[in-house]
Amino acid sequence: MEWYLQVLKNYAVFSGRAHRTEYWMFVLINLIISFVLYLVEAFAGGPGVLGGLYSLAVLIPSLAVAARRLHDTNRSGWWLLIGLIPVIGAIVLLVFMVQDSQPGENQYGPNPKAAIA
Repeated sequence: MEWYLQVLKNYAVFSGRAHRTEYWMFVLINLIISFVLYLVEAFAGGPGVLGGLYSLAVLIPSLAVAARRLHDTNRSGWWLLIGLIPVIGAIVLLVFMVQDSQPGENQYGPNPKAAIA
């Protein structure tokens, strides 16, 4: 939960680097919250408004942490646009997101692994 809150605190910070754990824990907790909201809406017979509002609320933090994660692999945040290509774009982004950090400092800042260790 600490990683999730860290991303929300930096909700509009597109500069710097994000550790792989920070990104994937944010994604995992997002999936869990979305699933719970879906279940609540399904049992209540609602139209799915809660899930839509939650998705809008975390849109900017999701884009920001994804851009910082790409920076950690020494890629520009503009690589997120490749996700607009059906299927292949998502696969390419997935490969980028699971890659290890670039060792040492790069043009986007110091390695976040060094800060944790």
